[in-house]
Amino acid sequence: MLKKIPVDDLRLGMHLHAMCGAWLDHPFWRTKFILDDPADLDKLRASSVKEVWIDVSKGRDVEASANEGVAPRRDPAPARSGAAEVRAEAEAPARQPPPAAELGAELQRASALVNQSREAVSSLFAEACMGRALDTEKCLPLVDEIATSVWRNPGAIVSLARLKTHDDYTYMHSMAVCALMVSLGRQLGMDESTAREVGMAGMLHDMGKAMMPLEVLNKPSKLTEAEYQIMKTHPQHGYELLQEGKGVGEVALDVTLHHHERPDGRGYPHGLAGDALTRVARMGAVCDVYDAITSNRPYKAGWDPAESIAKMASWAGQFDTEIFQAFVKSLGIYPIGSLVRMRSGKLGVVVEQNESSLVAPRVKLFFSTRSNMPVPIELVDLSAPGCADAIAARESNAQWKFPHLDELWAGPEVLRKLGKT
Repeated sequence: MLKKIPVDDLRLGMHLHAMCGAWLDHPFWRTKFILDDPADLDKLRASSVKEVWIDVSKGRDVEASANEGVAPRRDPAPARSGAAEVRAEAEAPARQPPPAAELGAELQRASALVNQSREAVSSLFAEACMGRALDTEKCLPLVDEIATSVWRNPGAIVSLARLKTHDDYTYMHSMAVCALMVSLGRQLGMDESTAREVGMAGMLHDMGKAMMPLEVLNKPSKLTEAEYQIMKTHPQHGYELLQEGKGVGEVALDVTLHHHERPDGRGYPHGLAGDALTRVARMGAVCDVYDAITSNRPYKAGWDPAESIAKMASWAGQFDTEIFQAFVKSLGIYPIGSLVRMRSGKLGVVVEQNESSLVAPRVKLFFSTRSNMPVPIELVDLSAPGCADAIAARESNAQWKFPHLDELWAGPEVLRKLGKT
C-alpha cells in the first residue's frame, strides 16, 4: 500500500517508493529502497523534494514509525516481465566482476582503446564503401576491451569518447555509442556477456552512413530537408548491410534499424511506438543522441555534458523514461567534463562521479567569478563530510571559452595520446 507523506514525516525503516518532483532533483541514484541510513534521511530533507511516496507493505508505516522495535521489511523478489523487468533491472546494483580501477589509470588505458577504435571502425566503413561484405567479428576483441574498461571504471572511456573532432565524428561516434551502451547495460544490471552484445550493437549501429553520399554525410552546414530525408534512410541501409555480412546478432540488427525510433511514435524509419520498441532499441536511442549532441559537428560545437543531460530530460516523448533514468545514473547529472558554478562563486570541472550522490561529484575548482580571475586549482570532493561548497548551476563554456577544460579532467598526457594537444 502506497502513502504520500511530507519529507518531514519520513522515519528510518520506511520504504521509499518514489519522490515527488523532477527526477534530476533527487539526491539518490535509486528511488526505491529501505531508508535505513540517517545520512540519507538528512540528504532527502535538505533537498528540494518536499513529498514522497512510501510503501507500507515493505517498510514502516507512519503510525508505526515511533515504535523503535519494529524492524523494516525488505523487498520481496517478485516475478518480473516486460516493463517491470526493465524497472527492476534499472534499480538493481551493477555487477562488477573485474576489479575496479582508479580513474587516472583507466584513462591511460582507455586512450589507447580510443585510438584502436578509430582505426578499426574507419576500416569497417571503408569496406562498406567498397561494397564488401562486412566481417564484424573483427570488432569482437575491441568491443571486449571496451566492455572490460567500462567494468573497471565506467567514467574513463565514456568520457574520452566525447573528445572527437568533426573530421572523425562518423567513426568515433560508433565507438562512443559502444562504450555508452555497455555502461548503460551495466547500470541496468546486465551481465558482462549481455553488455558486450549491446556494446557490439552500439559499435555497428551507424554502418548505414557508409552508404550515404559523402557530400551529404560530410556537409559542413545544416542539412536541407531533402538531404535530411536522404540521411533518414541510413538505418535501413545499415540493417541490410549487416544482414549481408557475418557475425551479426539480432540485437545489433535491431539497434541498427531502430535507434532513431521514439516511444511516442515520432521517430523513423517506421514510426514505431510503445511496446513495439525493444529495450535495446530504446537504449540505442538514448546513447546515440547523447553522443551526437555532446560532440563537435561540422555545423555546430558540442554541448556541455551536463547541459545535454538537462536538455534530454526536457524532451518529452523522445526517450523511454526508465532507460533514460538509468542512463543518467550511469553518467551522473553532471558527467565528467561538465563546467559547473559553485555556491562559493567559483567555477569548476567535474572530474569524477561519486556513487553515493548524483549531485556531489569530485570537482576541480580553477576560476572565481567574483574576482573574474583564475584561482589555484583545488580538487574538492563535494560529498566529503564538512564540505561547505556545492554545485549551484551548470555553466556553458560557449560563454566562457576556457581552452583547458579537457586537460583539467583528463590530464595533458592522455590528451597527447589522443592527438588533442
